[in-house]
Amino acid sequence: MEQTLEIIGTLVGLLYLWFEYRASIYLWIAGIIMPAIYIFVYYEAGLYADFGINIYYLGAALYGWMMWKYGTFLRKKLLRKEAAQPKELPITRMPLCYLLPLIAVFVVTLLGIAYILINFTDSNVPWLDSFTTALSIVGMWMLARKYVEQWWAWIAVDAVSTGLYIYKGLDFTAALYGLYTIIAIFGYFKWKKMMEISD
Repeated sequence: MEQTLEIIGTLVGLLYLWFEYRASIYLWIAGIIMPAIYIFVYYEAGLYADFGINIYYLGAALYGWMMWKYGTFLRKKLLRKEAAQPKELPITRMPLCYLLPLIAVFVVTLLGIAYILINFTDSNVPWLDSFTTALSIVGMWMLARKYVEQWWAWIAVDAVSTGLYIYKGLDFTAALYGLYTIIAIFGYFKWKKMMEISD
């Protein structure tokens, strides 16, 4: 059953990756289905931080959908600018003022998750599991805001996850994340080009 769920999750993950590469809002639909599947896969594999992050992904997918669909409209309303029709959020660069707070969130989350995994679970990969989870939290927030730099976070997460899943015997998932790593590199350049065209 675990392997069947892993294969289904891998197929949904490929669809998610295709939508993300194309900067399509439909990635968020796949982004709801995929973590719902992987919650079970990661729990059975003893990857408790990855299990937890998929609960976060479910909520983040709803937030991402709303930001991409209505983000431009909401920003104009909050800034009290001229009334506008809802417009999909454009791809932009992340403001530098977010860099230090995001690094702080990453470090605090990494240490907190590692502490929990080391002291309260039987995880044999607490630091790697914590690293990918903490960076995924940051990366998902950046993706929801449609910042082109979100790809940098995913390149690191995907590369480390590939090795982690090979070690854990999740071969289909490891292959998916190996592909994610390659596509994330191309995705960065694709989004950068799309951003420059829309400017």
